[in-house]
Amino acid sequence: MRTARKVFATVVLASSIFAMGTTAAAAAGGTLTIGFTVSETGPLNVDSLAQLHGFELWRDQLNAAGGLKIGSSSYQVKFVTYDDQSKSERVQQLYSRLILQDNADFLFSPYSSNLTATAAIISEQYGKVMLTTGAAEDKTYQLGNHGLFQMYTPATHYLSSAMAVIKQKNPQAKVAVAYSDDGFSKAVAGAAKEEAKRLGQPVVLDEAYAPGTTDFGPIINKMISANADVMVGGGHYADGATLARQMYDQKAPMKFVCLLVAPDSPQFASLGDAAIGISVPSQWEPSAAYKPDFGPDGAAFGKAFKEKFGAEASYHAAGGYAAGLILQHAIEKAGSLDSAKVTDALNATDATIFYGHVKFATDAQNHGLQIGHEMVLAQWQKKDGQLVKEVVSPAAAQTAPLLYPLH
Repeated sequence: MRTARKVFATVVLASSIFAMGTTAAAAAGGTLTIGFTVSETGPLNVDSLAQLHGFELWRDQLNAAGGLKIGSSSYQVKFVTYDDQSKSERVQQLYSRLILQDNADFLFSPYSSNLTATAAIISEQYGKVMLTTGAAEDKTYQLGNHGLFQMYTPATHYLSSAMAVIKQKNPQAKVAVAYSDDGFSKAVAGAAKEEAKRLGQPVVLDEAYAPGTTDFGPIINKMISANADVMVGGGHYADGATLARQMYDQKAPMKFVCLLVAPDSPQFASLGDAAIGISVPSQWEPSAAYKPDFGPDGAAFGKAFKEKFGAEASYHAAGGYAAGLILQHAIEKAGSLDSAKVTDALNATDATIFYGHVKFATDAQNHGLQIGHEMVLAQWQKKDGQLVKEVVSPAAAQTAPLLYPLH
């Protein structure tokens, strides 16, 4: 109760401060500073660094084209970043520093829902606009926030496509749900269990594990003993990749496996045959073509990303680039760097970019929640001896049929 009162008090304070939010860049004239933290170290680093690369590509392209334009003025974008070490206690300190000492004009979120929830308390306290990416848990956006805007499809819808595919392939499939004991993963798993109940699919295993788990043998044995047909869950890269490898090593007889986050990374292919058939709900895939209202199309973004970083873009990278693009568009539409005017422009955003449809909830109870973007379901398959990630759902974006059953 004490924590809830503290959060409420912070949000109330933010509502009064936010109306006064003007940016340092207006006085600086020429440089727009965006602050955020990156998990350069710790268990979130793979996905967080991919997100950072998306931010960096957007910044570098924008600056090379002359910068962000407001009327006759142009602003070069500068980043100020710190390593949060994947720890929420560092996020609180560092976002305060970004605002009070580094004079950040706008903010991007750290990676993960847990870290973003901490950063949001600080951004709201000081009336700063923060675009969040890599932060899908719904509840962060249901606290009366004013300057928070979510780029990801909310966690409660992450596994909707996977559950629909399972129902289509095997209406009576026995479902094992095993997930990291963190806010994001628990929200996704909870929604998946409710969806399974609605579809009449029995959940035969419901198991949370510590985020730092490295031995999944006991959980895999429980899946096998429960005669599960399919498994959904996971958390982030480190645990997801380890779980997939150990399921393969133990020859777990699953017909379908869908893990959060980890299989989207190009690095997942390093698992070799253990990656085959593993699916992932994805915020974006290169083959999911959208006709953008502004900015590059998917092919142009993917090509530029690979040329700059020597790797295929994951949806974490796409989300980072998309956050920059949406902030840029809002500032240009507002014709101002004033926080309140940019907030109004973000509230009015209803657009399609290479990343898909983007629209934010504007009601007081859900302000900033993403309500436009839809997920796709991707799966690792072997084609001509090479591991490739194919889009298997929805039909409109499908690049290959679903590999089912796996065994």
